[in-house]
Amino acid sequence: MKRIFNKIDGWKIIQDKIEFEENRLAESIMSLGNGYMGMRGNYEEMYSKDSHRGSYIAGVWFPDKTRVGWWKNGYPEYFGKVPNSVNYIGINVLVNGKYLDLGKCEVENFYRELNMENGVLTRTFIANVDGSKIEVKVQRFLSIKRKELAVIKYDVKSLNFDGEITFVPYLDADVTNEDSNYDEKFWMNISSGSKEYKGNVISRTKDNVFGTEVFTICANMINKVSKKAKVSEYMNKDFYSENTIVVDINKDETVSLTKFIAITSTRDYIQDELLSTSENILNEEIVKGYENLLKEHSEEWNKRWETSDVKIDGDIAAQQGIRYNLFQLFSTYYGDDYRLNIGPKGFTGEKYGGATYWDTEAYCLPLYLGVADKHVSRNLLEYRYNQLEAAKENAKKLGLEGALYPMVTFNGEECHNEWEITFEEIHRNGSMIYAIYNYTNYTGDYSYIEEKGIDVIVEVARFWASRVHYAKYQGQYMIHGVTGPNEYDNNVNNNWYTNYIAKWCLEYAVENINKLQEQCQKAVARNNIKEEELNKWITIAENMYLPYDNELDIIVQQDNFLDKELIEVKDLPKENLPLNQNWSWDRILRSCFIKQADVLQGIYYFGDKFSIEEKRRNFDFYEKYTVHESSLSSCIYSIIGSEIGNLEKSYELYSRTARLDLDNYNNDTEDGLHITSMSGAWLAIVQGFAGMRTWNETLSFNPKLPQQWNSYSFNINYREHTLKVIVEKENVFIENMSKGQVELSVYGESYKFEDKLTIKREENLALSM
Repeated sequence: MKRIFNKIDGWKIIQDKIEFEENRLAESIMSLGNGYMGMRGNYEEMYSKDSHRGSYIAGVWFPDKTRVGWWKNGYPEYFGKVPNSVNYIGINVLVNGKYLDLGKCEVENFYRELNMENGVLTRTFIANVDGSKIEVKVQRFLSIKRKELAVIKYDVKSLNFDGEITFVPYLDADVTNEDSNYDEKFWMNISSGSKEYKGNVISRTKDNVFGTEVFTICANMINKVSKKAKVSEYMNKDFYSENTIVVDINKDETVSLTKFIAITSTRDYIQDELLSTSENILNEEIVKGYENLLKEHSEEWNKRWETSDVKIDGDIAAQQGIRYNLFQLFSTYYGDDYRLNIGPKGFTGEKYGGATYWDTEAYCLPLYLGVADKHVSRNLLEYRYNQLEAAKENAKKLGLEGALYPMVTFNGEECHNEWEITFEEIHRNGSMIYAIYNYTNYTGDYSYIEEKGIDVIVEVARFWASRVHYAKYQGQYMIHGVTGPNEYDNNVNNNWYTNYIAKWCLEYAVENINKLQEQCQKAVARNNIKEEELNKWITIAENMYLPYDNELDIIVQQDNFLDKELIEVKDLPKENLPLNQNWSWDRILRSCFIKQADVLQGIYYFGDKFSIEEKRRNFDFYEKYTVHESSLSSCIYSIIGSEIGNLEKSYELYSRTARLDLDNYNNDTEDGLHITSMSGAWLAIVQGFAGMRTWNETLSFNPKLPQQWNSYSFNINYREHTLKVIVEKENVFIENMSKGQVELSVYGESYKFEDKLTIKREENLALSM
């Protein structure tokens, strides 16, 4: 854990000194995005010290040829990567002919803030450039009103001289990925152009032998200065375009450059129209002026916060944490484009390739169900439906039937090249089906299953039926050679979570086929489902082996887990953590230590199948061996900790979830934020402390209040209703902000109301333990 920004504000992330040693960490934390594009918190002007410059365009990717030491049959031929894209924020600044370089010159009063309320990054500082002192203020935002638009306003004030300020705004598409397998550049130059105060570059991802889509990107800029230029020049070359604008400046005078950028790509426009489209966008937007563009952008952010803000009274660090998580998640994805999904690093770094993982279905979908229109969640389901044929091909490559959804993908093809993940972490398939169940159960919209979802449900069931084997001497079905959610145990037999979710998928398939036999025969017919196949699924589900230890009365994570040397995390020397940065992989695999919720993941998914005592026993056993070195871990333990009444541990794990990146808990935020896990902070409050559940299509709450908080509140959408929930020390208030009667349960008691509901919290607290 290392917090580099120590000033805590509920709506702002504040950096009050320039950071050299931890600059990459600061760049990650100060990232911006608008769902269409995003960037790390790099400086506009020159910075000669260590930096990871990064900008990324949603849905644009490149198939980087796989690099492994030993090729195995079934390996994906490429690892999909989000290519580091054109640097469109660059503005070199010269003071009397000398470069402003924040890595070299003397800097005073450095201040940078990320305002989460309106999505604006602001920076101020005083710099001494060879005796000439200037005061600088920079503001930038990526518009969520006009997705292709980025705007930067750069102000320079002279503090002690009369002279010249030179602005050199530029576009640079000659960029590389730090994670390229063969140090290959992913881009080729198409064209570049410059005019007075204008410039553009067009580049395209290279042709590839894998037949995947290539993408062309156009970056276009128009620059405006606050006073007449003394000199105005322009230049372009391959991958690059710049303007040089020299203005006179007097002591105490401020001069400004405003840089307007439009980014277009062949994801949305045909290649021949990229340049003209970007020009049209700039011409339409610039006439509004900087302040109006900023106002439009801020108003859109305010609309998002109206429906999704979580308010915490009494704990400013917790407040900042949840808002930061929501801000970065919504900056990455807000459901506007059905072709997109949520990468674990979003627009903040290259690790994990920017691809889609099972994280979306397991962790992000519940949040979007709660705070966004249901079409957003349906888009996420249809993203997977549209890749069903590729998932069937993935299964076939492994010699199996049905569909195996990839661990990592852009287009449905598996593109992850670690064998213990690609071949073995097949539990991910279950989350595709759980997401369909979650959506249907939460929204009451069964039409998706009739129209598309049943096709996915059936093919995943076929996969599980072909992946199990019958153990004759045990008389049960088993699944060997897998990796469960705990990636610190590879190639294990009978991972309980994997077996349990496979069993559930088969049962859910049978349940829905039987329902559709009555409601929608054509959905059954198009999947060619036979009675013999259904009977086989039922037999497998009824006879699935699920490891259990009767002496300890706990679920066993996998065969032989209890044969490990059981050392508790608290007994490890602190210098050993994080294990993945200090231990050999061999040592980790032999240890008892758990990377993330595994058994607890299944108990979270299927919480209505387990009693409070069962949850408590398994939580108490597994938590003491869990190092939470996956960003996806703490929120699950926090939710179950709340449910069993262990609020102290639950609060601790909420804090770890909400401030994972802000406090750099796992010492790995410098290469990007943990975007998909950011939904976990919301889950830990809404499903954890507030105890929201929707089992059997019934909305219920079981609110608890951490002792560190005075109160908390949030809004949720549930079916046709929008509800505001406020939990205070004495009362729970639920307000119906829509029309019609609401039916729900609080502390196990049923209520019907149309406007407001007030319940004494302390009177019911004993019931919630």
